[in-house]
Amino acid sequence: MKRVILIVLDSVGVGELPDAAQYDDSGANTLGNTVRATGLRLPNLEKLGLGAIPQACLPLDEQAAGISARLKEVSPGKDTTTGHWEIAGVTLKAPFPVYPDGFPEQVIRRFEHAIGRKTLGNYAASGTAIIEELGEEHQRTGFPIVYTSADSVFQIAANEAVVPTGQLYEFCRIARNQLQGEHAVGRVIARPFIGDRRGNFKRTAARRDYSLEPQGETVLDALKEAGHQVIGVGKIEDIFAGRGLTLSDHAAGNKACLEATLRCMDRNFSGLLFVNLVDFDMLYGHRRDPENYAAALLSFDSVLPAIQNKMTGDDLLILTADHGCDPTFKGTDHTREYAPLLAWQTLSQKHRHLEDRGSFADIAATIAAYFGLPQRFNAVSFLDEVEDLQ
Repeated sequence: MKRVILIVLDSVGVGELPDAAQYDDSGANTLGNTVRATGLRLPNLEKLGLGAIPQACLPLDEQAAGISARLKEVSPGKDTTTGHWEIAGVTLKAPFPVYPDGFPEQVIRRFEHAIGRKTLGNYAASGTAIIEELGEEHQRTGFPIVYTSADSVFQIAANEAVVPTGQLYEFCRIARNQLQGEHAVGRVIARPFIGDRRGNFKRTAARRDYSLEPQGETVLDALKEAGHQVIGVGKIEDIFAGRGLTLSDHAAGNKACLEATLRCMDRNFSGLLFVNLVDFDMLYGHRRDPENYAAALLSFDSVLPAIQNKMTGDDLLILTADHGCDPTFKGTDHTREYAPLLAWQTLSQKHRHLEDRGSFADIAATIAAYFGLPQRFNAVSFLDEVEDLQ
């Protein structure tokens, strides 16, 4: 009963990509800069060889086991959907559209007509800042807050006391159906919040993402078609628009997602357990909070042995990221970075550091190879390197 446990440490990049200057991200290094700013140590991740990646700025554990490397993102962009799709084997040739000056008037008017009310905002902003700016007006008018960021997102914020979450989700489904073709943003995101006045507004865990369907076959599709289980934890279901999954646990936040991961590992199944840990990005990266970013990494590091202890000889653990979000960097947006790669099995006896890999999709190729599937997604499997460590 082979299983792959694939965990995405959302936004934990390890150094600028060669084209980072095109994104104004020269000098970004989410993990390394966080380590330098806080003195962070990650002993269990170091045992998997994380310190062998120079940009991680961590010491190399001489007793490490597993493989380590960096993965280059081939797709243009630096958002969650693009990163996860490439991890799963779909590489974009053109970026999703972005709207630094807000959405065109015809897009907003069409959306307002469909939901039967006006909207507020329609500009690029931090999610926490815009609800402070417009939250009270939203309460007076009932108009939802629409905003975007440097990513390809159409975000809709509403107070749960004004627009119930079910209605907010329906607004998002309407927007998702409308935003196709030239305006096909990567994600429409529901951003519910609570509070009754400026200063005490707070976003809730009821966020939902509405993504496009992947623009090609993913390793999730291939595994499901071959009769394997594909279990998504956290926002995986949203990122892939539900496609390729046999089961989903829509847990919210790192703690709940890790608890769900451990529960899923108690199940007897053959296939993929695909986990996203969003807190690094959502709570600390965008808010440029290196101290709590480091604390979240340390918290994950402390749970890692429990995950390893539930693994059998037929399991493969893969840890990676989908982009960067350097908490020490300027601005509040994602950063264009390499992703770390750590892979480990219970039979791994030694460590090997690989050269930078050519694509996030090497993960999809490796998973396919592990299950004896023919797909390679125009990428290169590192399965042989993992199995050579036994």
